[in-house]
Amino acid sequence: MLTIKNLSKAHAGRTLFSGTELVVNWGERIALVGPNGAGKSTLFRMILGEDAPDEGEIQRDEYATIGYLPQEAGDPSDRSILEIAMSITPEMRVAIRTIMECEAKGDHSGAAYAHAIDTYTAHDGYQLEPKAKRILKGLAFKDSDFARPAREMSGGWVMRAHLAQLLVAEPDLLMLDEPTNHLDLMSLLWLRRYLRNYPGAILMISHDRDFMDELVEAIYDIENAQLVRYTGNYSTFLKLKEQRYAILLAAWRNQQREIAHIEAFVNRFRSVASKAAQVQSRVKQLEKIQRIEKPRPARKTFKFIFPQPPRSTQRVIELEHVSQSYDDHEVYRDLNLLVERGQRIVLVGPNGAGKSTLLKILAGVVPIRSGKRIVGTTTRIGYFSQMRSENLTPHYTVLEEIMKADPELREEEARGVLGSFLFRRLDVEKRVEVLSGGEKSRLSLVKFLVNPPNLLLMDEPTTHLDLMSVEALSQALMRYEGTLVFISHDVHFIRSLAEKTLHINQGVLTPYAGGYDYYLEKSGLLNADLAMDL
Repeated sequence: MLTIKNLSKAHAGRTLFSGTELVVNWGERIALVGPNGAGKSTLFRMILGEDAPDEGEIQRDEYATIGYLPQEAGDPSDRSILEIAMSITPEMRVAIRTIMECEAKGDHSGAAYAHAIDTYTAHDGYQLEPKAKRILKGLAFKDSDFARPAREMSGGWVMRAHLAQLLVAEPDLLMLDEPTNHLDLMSLLWLRRYLRNYPGAILMISHDRDFMDELVEAIYDIENAQLVRYTGNYSTFLKLKEQRYAILLAAWRNQQREIAHIEAFVNRFRSVASKAAQVQSRVKQLEKIQRIEKPRPARKTFKFIFPQPPRSTQRVIELEHVSQSYDDHEVYRDLNLLVERGQRIVLVGPNGAGKSTLLKILAGVVPIRSGKRIVGTTTRIGYFSQMRSENLTPHYTVLEEIMKADPELREEEARGVLGSFLFRRLDVEKRVEVLSGGEKSRLSLVKFLVNPPNLLLMDEPTTHLDLMSVEALSQALMRYEGTLVFISHDVHFIRSLAEKTLHINQGVLTPYAGGYDYYLEKSGLLNADLAMDL
């Protein structure tokens, strides 16, 4: 279906690819991995024809259709969510509106209605519409959302509509760039199950380890400007990569010993006339050796010993008979919740169920309509919201921001922990005001970790982090001795941390006295099909 041969590409004076190859066969599931800036998105653009390689060729089957989901959605214009999902053409859009208007008037015999029905049928509308609605529901859209103009909705919801569009169209090759970024946990689980049975091939870029483990059968790793193929899922890839490094390192060391031995002979007998022929033979032998480049070790997760927070009281925070609403929409009524010292609670439930609202109530950033919010006498709260930049100082540099957060932190320690969250040498001198949204998110996260509170409330903390940074965050929070309440759609992250699960739906809290897998088992989601309204 897709073959890349001898591909080379340089960008901004840096070689991204050098004489490398990639093959995607029909129906194959492949993930493309590598550190940020390695060239994953550039390779996608070349496959799509939006960029050209410096050398080599990209061959696509002329009969294969390709669908692409970028990280960010374009201008949604005035199209409705359902129109986006169905890939509605202007002609089809007019036909649908004519049908709706005629049926509202009870006019089923006019020429305009007949022409609209013919157009709708010719564009396969009777099959596409129910399929599109089913997929939209799986991605957590409500029936009332179908007719809404996309411009009224957030970028995340528009991205879901574009994802639905691809799933409805079913291209032969589905190219997904971070498809889980804008999904809540339930939508992610639905998508994972849906893609297991997808009829075409999938080529994805993802920072979600569990998502790749469940779906892919091969990994292409960008390493030293090469694409190295590994058979298996992501966890298998990690093991095989370590084995490959060990083999390459052993081969390099053996060759270095051989070279050193030959060079020692040449140097020792260079001036000995009787050994001239043997010396010349050794020199030619050296010239013929294909030098093995010393392999680079895999990037290791940075380990930093974060300071521990002061001990809190046993009852960290409590909500008694709390009610909360936004305008006419009631989110909670008579809500009761006790969070105790040392608990690690993950909030799960459908989008819009009130998970983020509950975190805001616990954080005290929104006033409650009625009831009590009781904070422990020694509780110190840190709230990591989805609006990351609120606690940053625009004129500080990245390094200054961290040093101010914890005055006892040494500069080399600050640089080390910033490096583990993708802030490289020159990045730490940037001023906060020029950082991207993702960079501000990561910087806010580091601030919490170097000077942690004893109650940490986190809303989707892994967004904008690569796989190694997610692992660094997981390990830091495993060593955290305070109380943690968080929302995440990263299943591997949840599995690493959650010891209690709180399911939220329609204002009702259902506790599960165990982590993610315990919740799946007890809730019936482990073996049952995911309901569309979850």
